[in-house]
Amino acid sequence: MAQITKHPTQECKKSIQAVHDAMYVLGGKWKISIVASLLFGPRRYSEILRDVVGISGKMLSRELKEMETNLLVDRIVSDTQPITVTYELTKYGKSIEPVIITLGEWGETHRKCITRKD
Repeated sequence: MAQITKHPTQECKKSIQAVHDAMYVLGGKWKISIVASLLFGPRRYSEILRDVVGISGKMLSRELKEMETNLLVDRIVSDTQPITVTYELTKYGKSIEPVIITLGEWGETHRKCITRKD
């Protein structure tokens, strides 16, 4: 039986849709920075707030809730006195690490490229 190959336009649309889906989950100004912070291990809210320079507390709360909804982050409440809350990437959330590393490497190269004096 002959193999059916997809038309290049269909492949292009599928690829664009996949990128769109990823950007829907990771888009915005802060989510990738929050993920980058959490790649260094579980963090308390205040630690993430310090790591992600410029984010407001209200925005951090909103972003963490969205990330929890999208199964990227777990919110862990410890039964201590006082109660402590930590956030950590889920196994699924950790799957973003190669993307963050590649993005960071590209960002370093880009910064060098645009700041280079000719």
